[in-house]
Amino acid sequence: VQLQASGGGLVQAGGSLRLSCAASGPSFSTYPMGWFRQAPGKEREFVAAINWDDRTTWYADSVKGRFTISRDNAKNTVYLQMNSLKPEDTALYYCARHSRSGSPYEMTTYAYWGQGTQVTVSS
Repeated sequence: VQLQASGGGLVQAGGSLRLSCAASGPSFSTYPMGWFRQAPGKEREFVAAINWDDRTTWYADSVKGRFTISRDNAKNTVYLQMNSLKPEDTALYYCARHSRSGSPYEMTTYAYWGQGTQVTVSS
């Protein structure tokens, strides 16, 4: 399984970005997927996750109402639409495939990780 994240960049506060994560390997449509982020000097933290059927989503309180996670199982891709970006959203963003066991909020329940894409929000 390989996960390739893309779509990061430099944006001004209040702007938007859409991250994509393309997955290779079988059975993408049967696994929940998640996004995490890690800012310099901080621990990696949960951002959002989506169930395999695209009907259930989970969000960190810090991004609720601003970020939207979605997936296209036909394209083996998961997205993170980020609106109203703030400087505190600056981080390296990782996509990950859940193991189908445990809480989607917990980093340890994800079995595969992408390489990360940098998001920088200027004030």
